[in-house]
Amino acid sequence: MQDIRDQLFRGICHRKFRAVLLTERDGILSGVADAVKIAQKLGVTWTSGCAEGDRATAGEAFAQLTAPPKEIAMAEEQIIGALSKTSGIATAANQAVRLADGKIDIVSGSWKKMPFCMKDAVRRAIVTGGAAFRICDPPMIYMDKNFVTMLGSVKAALEAAAGLNATKIVQIRGILEPVREETLEALAGGADILMVDTGNLSDADVCLKVVAEKNCRGKVKVAFAGSVRLQDIPMLAARGIDILCIGREIVDAPLLDMKLNVLEEV
Repeated sequence: MQDIRDQLFRGICHRKFRAVLLTERDGILSGVADAVKIAQKLGVTWTSGCAEGDRATAGEAFAQLTAPPKEIAMAEEQIIGALSKTSGIATAANQAVRLADGKIDIVSGSWKKMPFCMKDAVRRAIVTGGAAFRICDPPMIYMDKNFVTMLGSVKAALEAAAGLNATKIVQIRGILEPVREETLEALAGGADILMVDTGNLSDADVCLKVVAEKNCRGKVKVAFAGSVRLQDIPMLAARGIDILCIGREIVDAPLLDMKLNVLEEV
């Protein structure tokens, strides 16, 4: 099928135009290397002093493009596509980290729920924003609610992992046993991180209380997840939670809206 742009631009295809990229709100840029590769593939001259992780100011150009008209039109589609979503994720992650103010670690593991083709870009955007995409560095063993259910209990899950040289994370859900009992089993079984993945703050409070009673604060970390909102971060940090896992509000953050404006012929 013929590209209609060939017909529309047939009279000016030999000319070149200068355009700029800018954002419609302040944010953190992510996907810059991908944008540069697309520009090179299209034959577009890319000029920019911005790199991955730089802050873009609304209304101020962060890149300049020079190319014939068809390539400019293609760049508007493809380059913005490489930047806008990932920059939105990086911006949300950065906001979360700033709200945490060094008092609580921010993690976003929901990249696993994204289409496979997007996972690398989403992970990079999370890190660019200053957060982590894993609850801890590998080697690690994450025993989620389904592991616990299939093995029969938190105690049994940790027994199955005994002897393995890795950080042991277990989900505390209060499904098979009350949260207090699951927390006691997790501590007795040698868990390193207790993930209270219920979205219920009272469950986190119970877990934290048991950890304190057993003099395990500083030895064991408590993580919390479940529909966490960015605005809740300062309050959650003040409760003594060590790690906050934020999914939708980071990975499903709004696009960092961008536009490409053609300025002049060169």
